[in-house]
Amino acid sequence: MGSTGQHGSEGVGRRDLIKRTAAIGLVAAPGMGLLSACASSGGDGQDKAKAGKKTAKNPLGVNDTAKLDFVLFDGGFGKEYAEDAVKLYEKAFPKAQVKFSATQKIQSTLQPRFNQGTPPDLIDNSGAEQMDMGVLVGKKQLADLTPLLDAPSYDDPSKKVRDTLRPGIVEMGQFDGDPVWILNYAYTVYGVWYSQKALDGLDEKYPETWDDMLRVCAKAKKKGIAGWTYAGKYPYYLPFSLYPMIAKVGGREVLDAIDNLEPNAWKHPAVKACFEAYYELFKKGYILRGTPGLDHIQSQTAWAKGKALFIPNGSWVENESANVIPADFNLAVSAPTGIDSSDKLPFGTIWASGGEPFVVPAKAANPEGGMEQLRVMLSEASSRNFTSKVKSLSALNGGIDGIELTPGLKAGVAALDKAGDNVVNPRIPDWYVQLEKEKIGVGGLGEMMAGRLTPAETVKKIQGFADEAAKDTSIKHYKHK
Repeated sequence: MGSTGQHGSEGVGRRDLIKRTAAIGLVAAPGMGLLSACASSGGDGQDKAKAGKKTAKNPLGVNDTAKLDFVLFDGGFGKEYAEDAVKLYEKAFPKAQVKFSATQKIQSTLQPRFNQGTPPDLIDNSGAEQMDMGVLVGKKQLADLTPLLDAPSYDDPSKKVRDTLRPGIVEMGQFDGDPVWILNYAYTVYGVWYSQKALDGLDEKYPETWDDMLRVCAKAKKKGIAGWTYAGKYPYYLPFSLYPMIAKVGGREVLDAIDNLEPNAWKHPAVKACFEAYYELFKKGYILRGTPGLDHIQSQTAWAKGKALFIPNGSWVENESANVIPADFNLAVSAPTGIDSSDKLPFGTIWASGGEPFVVPAKAANPEGGMEQLRVMLSEASSRNFTSKVKSLSALNGGIDGIELTPGLKAGVAALDKAGDNVVNPRIPDWYVQLEKEKIGVGGLGEMMAGRLTPAETVKKIQGFADEAAKDTSIKHYKHK
C-alpha cells in the first residue's frame, strides 16, 4: 500500500495512502483527507449545463455540446487509462470540449473550487492528499450516483450498470442509507499471500483450519522459514486477513456490529477466537524475528526472499514488490484460514472491495457528463485496458477476457471465484480511519502480535477505543442499513 499511513489510495482507502501512490491496487480510504473548508461553498457558483435528450445511446441525457471537466489523481495507476476513456467520450460527443487534468494534490487543487461553487464534473478523489469523503458526504457536496447505476450498461443495454459491478462496489459508495456517493473504480483482493513454490517445497497445501496452519508453520520452522511476517510498523495490515477470518468464524453480522460501533461488538466469541489464534503464531515463534520493527516494504521484501511463508496484504503487493519477487515465485493468495468446521461461513470467505474513488460534485456544471464518463469507463473495453495497463482488476465484474493475467491477478480472480457470495467488506477502515489505524491497528493488534498484550487485554483495549469513538460527537457516525 503505501508507506505509513492510511494505506489506501485506491481502495478507497485502507492505509495511509501513504505513498501508495506508487502501488497499484490501492485502496483509498475516505476519511483521510484534510478537507476542512471544502464544504463551506461560498462563491458565485457556476451555471448548470442544460440537460440533453435521453436516447438509447445517451441514456443519461448528456448535453452533447456541454464542456466536461475531469480531474484525475495521478498516482500508481497513472493517467493513460483515463485518457483512453476520455477519447471514447469525445468520440460519442464530438461537439463536447473535454478538459482533462491529473494531479497528485487533489485536496489543495480542488478545495478552492469547491469553496467557490465551481468544482469539476468528475473527480478521482484519491492519493495522500485526497478530500475527506465523510466531510464531503456530510456537507452534501456530492451528487447521488443512482442515475448512473440505474442506467443501461455500456455493453449490454438489458443490464443496469449496477448489475455489472463486483461485490461491494455499490455498498462502498454508501455512507448513509440508499444514496450512492462514490464509485470505486479499482478492485482490491485482500488475503494471505504466499509463494506456491514455497508451499510445494514443504509438500503442503494452503491450510484451511488453524490446526493445519500451526502444523504447516511448524514444518516451515524446521527448515529455517518463518510462518508469517507482516508490516509491523503499520499493523493495520493484519485486518486484511483477520477481519474476513472473524466473519468466517462468527458470521458477517459480527463485522457489521464492529462497523456500527455497537457496545461489546469486539467481545464476540469469534473475535476472541481469532485473536487467540493469531497470538499463537507469536507464542510458538512462527513470526519472522524482528517483524514488529518492519515497514510494509521491508516485510514484503523478506517474504519475497523466502524468509516467511505468509503475509497479509492486498493485491497491490504484486506491483509494489515486483522488483523483489522472483520469477519462479508463483505468487498466490488465499482467503484466511478458519478455526475449524464449526465456523459459520465456508472456507473461501474473503475481503475484497473497491478503491480509487470517483465522485461527481453536487455543484458540477455538467453532472450528466461526469456520470457518462464513468459509464464509459465501466465498459468491457475500458476495463480491459485498465487491467492490462495497471495490473489491477476494475469494478466491472468481467473485463479480463483476452488479457494474459499476471500470477497475482490470476490468483485474485481464482480467490474471488471460490468465495462466490462470501465476500465481506468491512467499513470501519473507511468510516473511522483514525480508529482503524492508530487505535485498533497500532495500539491494539500491533501490541498483541509483539507479545505486549494478551488477546483478552487486546479485546478490552480495542473495545474501549471503539466506545470512545461511538461517544465522540465531533465525528459523523455511520451504520449499516
